[in-house]
Amino acid sequence: MRSKDKVFVPRDTSACSRGTDLIAAKLQHHFAQNNIAVDVVRNGSRGLYWLEPLIEIETDKGRYAFGPISPEEVNELIDSKFWERNTKHAKFLGLTEDIPFLKKQTRVTFARVGVIEPLSIVDFRNIDGFQGLEVALTMRPQDIVKEVKDSGLRGRGGAAFPTGIKWQTVLEAKSEQKYIVCNADEGDSGTYSDRMLMESDPFCLIEGMIIAGLAVNADLGYIYLRNEYPLANLILEEAITKARKANYLGKNIQGTRKSFDIEIRLGAGAYICGEETSMLESLEGRRGEVRPKPPLPAIEGLFGKPSVINNVISLASVPSIIANGAASYQNYGVGLSRGTLPFQLGGNIKNAGLVEIPFGTSLNELLYDYGGGSRSGKPLRAVQVGGPLGAYLPQSQWDTPLDYEAFSAIDAMLGHGGVVAFDDTVDMALQARFSMEFCSIESCGKCTPCRIGSVRGAEVIDRIISNKNSAKNKELLSELCDTMETSSLCAMGGLTPYPVRSALLHFSEDFERG
Repeated sequence: MRSKDKVFVPRDTSACSRGTDLIAAKLQHHFAQNNIAVDVVRNGSRGLYWLEPLIEIETDKGRYAFGPISPEEVNELIDSKFWERNTKHAKFLGLTEDIPFLKKQTRVTFARVGVIEPLSIVDFRNIDGFQGLEVALTMRPQDIVKEVKDSGLRGRGGAAFPTGIKWQTVLEAKSEQKYIVCNADEGDSGTYSDRMLMESDPFCLIEGMIIAGLAVNADLGYIYLRNEYPLANLILEEAITKARKANYLGKNIQGTRKSFDIEIRLGAGAYICGEETSMLESLEGRRGEVRPKPPLPAIEGLFGKPSVINNVISLASVPSIIANGAASYQNYGVGLSRGTLPFQLGGNIKNAGLVEIPFGTSLNELLYDYGGGSRSGKPLRAVQVGGPLGAYLPQSQWDTPLDYEAFSAIDAMLGHGGVVAFDDTVDMALQARFSMEFCSIESCGKCTPCRIGSVRGAEVIDRIISNKNSAKNKELLSELCDTMETSSLCAMGGLTPYPVRSALLHFSEDFERG
């Protein structure tokens, strides 16, 4: 037995929910009690969630994986002496990197996720960590912004606005104080990429925020973190402390006379605070309500100062762009959708997990080549892409390429990359009703179309389902959707018609109860 053998047990929230803390404790106890020279490392999850808990052992050929291993199966795993490369074990999966779900991916932003110990700066640096920052520290702000512009990176939070243009606006704004705000209030159904990255590679987000600060001359950043992510909060706090001690945060970063620091603020469970201006209200200590635009947050943002507002994946994509050049990112994707996007497979899907791939792959490939079809074994019927405000797509649209413009052309959106699948037992009329009900619950209440329209929408759908003057109520629902889309103050009310209309259009039979 070699002295440097390592066993990897994920510390990611989803993995922990399957018992990895207990598994790690049992393994550590056994190795210590029996004087076996194996270290237990708490890495992040690889995102192969249907295989969690996934246990890995480091070898000369790479990491071998075993899974899923429940806490009740750990003793049997130990008895098999799996750390001695027991390839005959029933849960042996071979080399982790050769598992088809992972092997076919193009991991750029998630290159370190599940590989490193999240709070080890040494591990982070060993796989290209802080290389982008080192390059950025030698560049002029305008040159950093230009590189991000040229890469084609667009916001990964849902709106897909070009990141470099947003940064350019903040750079040109005249102010002695500017801010970088990371929107980590990941509230869309079926999404978890932000959480995965913060828990598994927190220094990547920190590096991206520092580079953003250098690009627009901001010296302070805030992470607005979803309150329901306690482990991400714990890991980020420790990572920020370690980054300060290593002189990557604070004054005189790496001896360059440049400064930047980060603070964390917790949200209060309001979905609406995922909208950038509502988030700013919350950050400033007020109730989370949408602000009218203009002024844009890039001009008058946090505390009335010019502010860059990006989500976790947008900021975490920046370091590799600066380290490797804009052209390296442009190599991936199609049309105006450049780079990669981490899609998150959930709902009734066999292989639930995170898939980072370039834009342009079809939804059908994502559902079957990666997702493996439905978990229930029944035919898939509908897929909602882009969170609770995304359209419901029928099978006839699953050949649509995963890119912003192609989805816009079919009145759908990619959003944050959440993909929720439904088999043929789903009632799409109830799903449409849920969309209106969700809006009524989560609306900030500031504008009438969203606040009142969503309540009336649920009522109208109830009448349609009850076959009460169905034809006229469908017309009324269509007019109501038009009003919400064109008159709501923000995307909360403006996008709620997407799932409702798509359900009516593609699954009309579910609204016929008579």
